[in-house]
Amino acid sequence: MAHLHELSALEQAAALRRGEVSAVELVEHHLARIEAYGEAIGAFVTVTADAAREQARVADEALRTEEDLPPLFGVPTAIKDLTPTAGVRTTFGSAAFADFVPTVDADVVRLLRAAGLISLGKTTTSEFGLSLHAESDVAPPARNPWAVENTAGGSSGGAAAAVAAGLVPVAHGNDGGGSVRIPASVCGLIGFKPSRGVVSNGPLGFGGFGLSSNGVLGRTVADVAALLDAMAVPQAGEPYPAPPRPDGGFLAAARRPCERPLRVARFTAPMLADTPVDPACLAAADAAADILARAGHEVVDVPGLLDPELEQRFDTVWAVLATQSLVPPGRQDRLRPLTRWMRERGARVPAWQLLADLSAIQAEVRRALRSLARFDLLLSPTLAVPQARIGYFTETGDPAEDFARQKRFSPYCAAFNVTGQPAVSLPVGRTEEGLPVGAMLAGRVGEDALLLSVAAAVEQIHPLGREPARPPIR
Repeated sequence: MAHLHELSALEQAAALRRGEVSAVELVEHHLARIEAYGEAIGAFVTVTADAAREQARVADEALRTEEDLPPLFGVPTAIKDLTPTAGVRTTFGSAAFADFVPTVDADVVRLLRAAGLISLGKTTTSEFGLSLHAESDVAPPARNPWAVENTAGGSSGGAAAAVAAGLVPVAHGNDGGGSVRIPASVCGLIGFKPSRGVVSNGPLGFGGFGLSSNGVLGRTVADVAALLDAMAVPQAGEPYPAPPRPDGGFLAAARRPCERPLRVARFTAPMLADTPVDPACLAAADAAADILARAGHEVVDVPGLLDPELEQRFDTVWAVLATQSLVPPGRQDRLRPLTRWMRERGARVPAWQLLADLSAIQAEVRRALRSLARFDLLLSPTLAVPQARIGYFTETGDPAEDFARQKRFSPYCAAFNVTGQPAVSLPVGRTEEGLPVGAMLAGRVGEDALLLSVAAAVEQIHPLGREPARPPIR
């Protein structure tokens, strides 16, 4: 019999319902793995063991007495440390908030708890989510369990490390420029960013110009869809309306085969940065194209999605977003160099410039999506470079070079935060050293169900979909 952590999230839920394991036993098993491996891979900032044990005891009582329970009831998960959790230290990846304890839950935290999932703690992130790695001053860096000298990506790097190492079967992340898909690609996972509006970013904040979405990291498409079902409950007062939910929910959609051949636009030209693309990343996109063709879909090569000149305008918006965190007085010196540099840049942007850049970005989005309206899906590499070692981005000590290296590493993902489209990174490639490489599929806004259905078909056809996406950590 497989070890508990080798089961998917839905398989763990099924074992709970059959009485083969209790929620307490399941939580204790994963807490033991966190104790054994969590520090070595830097997955968690804070572990909430006592609270998880209590929730597991409550879950076991419900499992004994109730029948109509949510699909992932009693299954362990984790919450990214950018996301407020009442009564639990939430640092936002920053030493300036090292002792901060929120008094309110983010909507997504409340919804996951209502669905019966049991959080084991807060996962490592970069400071304010500004970097595509998860190296901060409040926790060890998040390391890739496939090769611990490498970054697990970011900013949801701790979540990816936790899932890839079998510390939790599925985890929450959020994605403002690729922060779910980047770590999914380097850690051999499925990382799903839903359409704008599918999952609430409330109750705090203004929505970050629509760039950021709560998303999911998991080892199977079905697990990802099931966790999305738990999070995607419309909330009043959101700035972006939620697209209609698919019949039966996202899990049902992932299990339904696509009923017609699709047109898929493939592009490999980088967006938002002018940079060469590693052959392993191109090969992953080619592998995904071959799988889609085998499934009966038409793949057509097209130019890049967005004008590369949009890079500077996006940089301006990202710098302004870096200023939104209200750092407590006297703690500015605790911020990391990149954060200080970006906040200084953002503070110098006049309102008219921000509005002009947002307007230009929206105009380019309209042009791009109208030009590709005849296609059902878009296919590209997830990254331009498959892996990066810990410390690579910060090694020069120059925050401008740090930021430039990040853009060259990930010139694809942020485009879909701009457009608001759903996008998923799928582990269809490997480097010569055997490390994971992702390819990315994006759908039309609101067509998350179709994207999940196609992702599930790719998973079924490709050998990596039948292999553990988690390395054999002992």
